[in-house]
Amino acid sequence: MIKHFMILSSSYSSGMRIAMHYVVDELMDAGMLVSEVKKIKELCGESVSISTHFVETDSQEWSSVAVKDAFFEDVYKVESLSEFVELISKDRKLSGIDIAKYILSVRRCTHLGLEKLVYMCYADYLCKTGKRLFEDKIYAFRYGPVVETVYEKYKGCKDIEDETFSEEEIESNWHELPARSRILFAEDGVIKMLQIDYTLERYKNSTASELVDITHVKGGPWDSVYSRRYREMIPDEVIKQNHYKEVNFE
Repeated sequence: MIKHFMILSSSYSSGMRIAMHYVVDELMDAGMLVSEVKKIKELCGESVSISTHFVETDSQEWSSVAVKDAFFEDVYKVESLSEFVELISKDRKLSGIDIAKYILSVRRCTHLGLEKLVYMCYADYLCKTGKRLFEDKIYAFRYGPVVETVYEKYKGCKDIEDETFSEEEIESNWHELPARSRILFAEDGVIKMLQIDYTLERYKNSTASELVDITHVKGGPWDSVYSRRYREMIPDEVIKQNHYKEVNFE
C-alpha cells in the first residue's frame, strides 16, 4: 500500500479547500514532514488553521486519495509550498468589507449605520491590541468616519437590502457562519472575533443617528481631523489618542 500525507487548509478568497500532498516512502524522513508544517506556521503565523492527514491507497496518484476517502473529493492539490502559503496568506488579513458582511449577517443596517459600526469595531480593536483590524484607510466625511472599501461598495445605498437578511434569518444564525468563519481564519482571528462581538453588543440598540453623534464627539478622532476637505484620512495614532472620548460618550 502507498502512504499519502496531506496538509490541508482553506482558501476563502478562492472558495476551496487546498492541500499539500506527499507520497511517503522508506527514503522520506518523518522529520521532513514536520518541517513542512513548521514552515507554513512560520510564514503564515502560528494561529493558521491547518490539519494533517494520512491515507493509504494502492496508487501514488493524488486521484486515488479521493477515491479512497470522499472527504478529499473537492480538495485542490497545490503544486508547491509557496503556492500553498500564497493562497492562505491572502486570507490572513481582513478588509472592511469582511467586517461589514459579518455585521450585516447579525443585524439590519443602513449604509450610514454600517459605516459607523465597522469603524467602531476597528477603533476598539486598535485601542485594545495596538494592531489594525483590517487594512483599509479610514476617512473623515461629513457624517463621521468612513471606511474606504465599505464606502465604495455601498455608496448611494440608504438601505442595504441586497446584503441584509430578514429578522427570521438573523435569528436562525445560519447566515452568520460564512462571515464569521472568514474572520476566524484571519491572523489572530479568535481575538478579533471576540472584540467585534463585544463592540456590536455594546452598540446593539444604537441607531445610525446616535452612532453619528458618538463619532462626532468633541475632541474625538473624527473631530480632530475633519476640515470639510474631501477624504481627510484619520490616522491610527489619532484614533489611539482620542477614541476614549467616543467610548465614554454620554
